[in-house]
Amino acid sequence: MKLNILSFLIGLAAGVFGGLAGLGGGLILIPLMLHVLKLSQHQVHGTTLVAIIFTGLSGAITYGLKGGVDPGAALLLAGASVSTANFGARYANTLPAWKLRRAFGFFLIFCAAILLSKSFFTNAVGCVSGWAKIIILLLTGLGTGFLSGMMGVGGGAIMVPVMVLLAGFTQHVAQGTSLLVMVPAGLVGALTHRRLGNVVHELLWGLIPGLLLGTSLGGNFAYLMPENALRNIFAAIIIWIGLRYTRIRTTE
Repeated sequence: MKLNILSFLIGLAAGVFGGLAGLGGGLILIPLMLHVLKLSQHQVHGTTLVAIIFTGLSGAITYGLKGGVDPGAALLLAGASVSTANFGARYANTLPAWKLRRAFGFFLIFCAAILLSKSFFTNAVGCVSGWAKIIILLLTGLGTGFLSGMMGVGGGAIMVPVMVLLAGFTQHVAQGTSLLVMVPAGLVGALTHRRLGNVVHELLWGLIPGLLLGTSLGGNFAYLMPENALRNIFAAIIIWIGLRYTRIRTTE
């Protein structure tokens, strides 16, 4: 019972964060499960990916009911991400990931910095369209799927900046669409981790209800905020997470 309550609270916190920022919540779940529940790195990644399926589903429904999901973009991103999520999950099971995690941290900071300068970059570069837009979404999906499978995260930190800056999506639609994409990508990675024995099933009884409730609350709260404020909060969170990843010790 104590474990269920603890995992519920962890899921609730990650769900609110994920729903508000358009992320799967894995970037919060991972450190909490590592330090509070004392799971191994591989167990954390596998269990988080299972939970992210429900985070993405709950968040996508919340955003979708308010018109905050682009089905076409979600299909392109999801189709590409599903094809690489399996490889990311298998790679995570074979090698220490600290180097990639550190590089990912720097990449997050880079994405956040560009996102904070959205108006400048949009005026300077402009939003792509047509085949260029399709190619960018497909390439983003490929990278997101691999990182999702390996890192145990939903990939919203990559998808949202690309959709906002290059594809011309609003912050709300980008976040809602990214949450929908996390469902199939997370499913493929989670199934691979499950076959490898990296999923702690008893934690899911608390994590999943907490995530469902938290994501709904966070997603609804996001619509009470102006887009610029929401984008700044998103960028600040991503910078904070990126700094944490860049400080990963080489012994991990």
